[in-house]
Amino acid sequence: MRRAAVAIAAGAMAVSLAACGSAKESGDNADSTGSAKKGNDIKVGLLLPENATARYEKFDRPLIEKKVKELTDNKGEVVYANAKQDASTQNQQVDTMVTNKVDVLIVDAVDSKAIAGSVKKAKDAGIPVVAYDRLAEGPIDAYTSFDNVTVGKTQGEALLKALGDKAKDGQIVMMNGSSTDPNAAQFKKGAHEVLDGKVKVGREYDTKEWKPENANSNMEGAISALGKDKIVGVYSANDGMAGGIITALKAAGIADIPVTGQDAELAGVQRIVTGEQYMSVYKPYPQEADVAAEMAVALAQGKSLDSIAKDKVDSPTTKAVPSVLVPVVSLTKDNIKDTVIKDGIYTVNEICAGKYKAACDKIGLK
Repeated sequence: MRRAAVAIAAGAMAVSLAACGSAKESGDNADSTGSAKKGNDIKVGLLLPENATARYEKFDRPLIEKKVKELTDNKGEVVYANAKQDASTQNQQVDTMVTNKVDVLIVDAVDSKAIAGSVKKAKDAGIPVVAYDRLAEGPIDAYTSFDNVTVGKTQGEALLKALGDKAKDGQIVMMNGSSTDPNAAQFKKGAHEVLDGKVKVGREYDTKEWKPENANSNMEGAISALGKDKIVGVYSANDGMAGGIITALKAAGIADIPVTGQDAELAGVQRIVTGEQYMSVYKPYPQEADVAAEMAVALAQGKSLDSIAKDKVDSPTTKAVPSVLVPVVSLTKDNIKDTVIKDGIYTVNEICAGKYKAACDKIGLK
């Protein structure tokens, strides 16, 4: 796992360096100062979907703001809004940013379909749109995220490894994400590709709005339907839901069964340390955020994305969208040091604070 983490770090550096160069060099219309349609005095609209998941306010927003400043000699401005899981609110936020004449939008959609009309409004107003983390529908200009099918496969492979021989006899519960999030469908697809035929899925849910309380309620229903002695593991699509699931398992007296996760939230990492949660998927947010900022600045300045985005992705409404897909790592108690600590996401002191110190000492996390 150390080699994998190092390889990804090297890949992240390569992408970042290439993209940084492109922000200065790409575009036939660029003049000697590096500006094209616009110079460095640009306004970037940033729309994030919710604030219940820790990553958006802790990582995505500040990382994108920092990179935009870096790429524009501190002249670029980021105008921020959070939809708090409300698609209608997010559509209104796009309208406001169009009215305020931002130069480019970075949009992480609450609902990938519902945002399509607003994306078109932005395009009609001459404002390019970068789909961030989730593949929004409508005429988007660029997209960056993680390889979401691979995320699901990574979770499924980890769950099978944790189950071992128990996979043959028991049943698992699958707690997928929200049906309005296209990423959730891709996570589910990847997980099923690994799990189908190797373990029986006793109950499966699409969890409304990704909310931990909804995952908790669904898990209670699964325990009631299947019986607590029949469940050998739980596929949870993210860490927030894993928290709700583990609460339900504890209440039913179920312990020592593997539960997956995603996002490497601090609470999730701490549960991995104590053994309550088996794994999470660590997604290097700095790389994703940097790429989004690089795309946005280039588009605002009228430059080509050719040297930033080497891949193409099709959405349901737009073909061959210039894209960058960032690799991921399976995070377990064995590689915490080589992932979230090494990359500066958390310190040992943050993870091992208070009641977690003894568990950290036990696994050598000091």
